[in-house]
Amino acid sequence: MIPFPLTWLYVPGDRPHVVAKALACGADVVVIDLEDAVAPDRKEYARAATVDLLSEPQPVRVHVRVNGTEGPWAAADLRAVAGLPGVSGVRLPKVTSADEVVRAAGTTGHRLYALLETALGIERAHAIAAAHPALRGISLGEADLRADLGVRDDAGLDWCRSRVVVAARAAGLAPPPQSVHPDIRDLDGLAASCAHGRALGFLGRAAIHPRQLPIIERAYLPTEAELDQAETIVKAATTERGAQALPDGRFIDAAVVAAARRTLSLVARRA
Repeated sequence: MIPFPLTWLYVPGDRPHVVAKALACGADVVVIDLEDAVAPDRKEYARAATVDLLSEPQPVRVHVRVNGTEGPWAAADLRAVAGLPGVSGVRLPKVTSADEVVRAAGTTGHRLYALLETALGIERAHAIAAAHPALRGISLGEADLRADLGVRDDAGLDWCRSRVVVAARAAGLAPPPQSVHPDIRDLDGLAASCAHGRALGFLGRAAIHPRQLPIIERAYLPTEAELDQAETIVKAATTERGAQALPDGRFIDAAVVAAARRTLSLVARRA
């Protein structure tokens, strides 16, 4: 089991043949989407197809993004996926309150992940992140958030991004993955955006096409220099406890050591 997933591939739930291909494309987590990717008249078919597929365990982690908890399809979605052996997690879109998480936790026994896609969701980020033990992660839905805020420039979302990173860590959750990069042909832009997201504290990213996966993974894997630095820090901490200065003048303490250990936890992915 990969301790820190880096790639989360979204696929529409009403296209089972696409889902089948996605399961074999190398994503850490495949997210079957019952929400935005599925037209209203295809919701029931998508739900039934997803239940049929996930009635058996899958070779990779599979999450299901259900419809919004305040809409007409969410209750049926949550009941349908409850207890399915092929489901590793349930993603709740457009969450704006802790109560939505609590209600969902009472319906499905799966791990929950909340998507914050509105100004209200961002304002309540920590309350949502700490709402229930079943909630294992939060992240942004930037397309909806951008529309809600009227943001034109990408930098206009940086405050919201940092807010979500801080809320997740304050609630003891894993660092959130970035939202999708919508242009599947713009791989250079994707790489630059991932570098920016990594600098903000994100870990990994959602994707909408398999060609984006290696770009995301490469951006979030530690470089050789970062690995060497992490190994030096951990070795020094093992030899001598407490805060100390390395021979090159760098100061290390418990926080620096923890970060170095997290870097090393990703080393197996470089093989």
